[in-house]
Amino acid sequence: MTAPLHLSSRDNPLLQRLRRLAQDGAAYRRLGQVWLEGEHLCSALRARGGAAAQAVVSEPAWHEPRLRELAGWAARVVVVPAPLFAGISALESPAQIGFVLDLPPAAPVRPGVATVVLDRLQDPGNVGSVLRSAAAFGVAQLLALKGSVALWSPKVLRAGMGAHFGLQLAEGLEEDALAALQVPLVATSSHAGQALPLAALPWPCAWVLGHEGQGVADTLLARCALQVRIPQPGGEESLNVAAAAAVCLYESARQRAESKATRQKG
Repeated sequence: MTAPLHLSSRDNPLLQRLRRLAQDGAAYRRLGQVWLEGEHLCSALRARGGAAAQAVVSEPAWHEPRLRELAGWAARVVVVPAPLFAGISALESPAQIGFVLDLPPAAPVRPGVATVVLDRLQDPGNVGSVLRSAAAFGVAQLLALKGSVALWSPKVLRAGMGAHFGLQLAEGLEEDALAALQVPLVATSSHAGQALPLAALPWPCAWVLGHEGQGVADTLLARCALQVRIPQPGGEESLNVAAAAAVCLYESARQRAESKATRQKG
């Protein structure tokens, strides 16, 4: 590990840049870099074999062997006084370590793989939760159509808890880009006739998740090969989109495992 650079000026250009990345959810699109704050996210990037251009740690964190070792994995290390780190952070309780990574290049839509499509989802917490469910249940890629919240914003990253690094992500897509998927699109609807547990779900497929208030756009629903409803015996009108995503992706994984077990027995 090269010797760390110690900074003490709030006006240092690097710290000014980090403040923009940490506090402006769309700044990564303009600056081409992403800010990961916290030991968990930094460790997740490392575990997935990602690359950190720079680690930034507070002086107290630099004296903790565990955090010092983690910071040393990055290409460069910057150490700053704790108050300066707090000035970078958008958190009430700053995490004391962060990584800067180059924004991954836009990836083409992969055909023939399990996918989640976001249609104008707005809430960062919902999107982060969807990312976690997608990674947990064997989805290969997540595609965000235009109008969806910024996937690499700090709030989505925190909610995703490292799921970003296990998925191929693309954002800002037009609806027509989905033609390249070459798998059936499946959507949920409170008015769809077929209950999710009774539906024969295709695999792979692309689950389409719609805007929190408006649902999936009509033009996108028209592209779907299947619409299903999630039974809700408690009588609620609808589930939160992140909860609905978890239910649907679990059911896809369950049916896939059941089908595989049946084939092996046969």
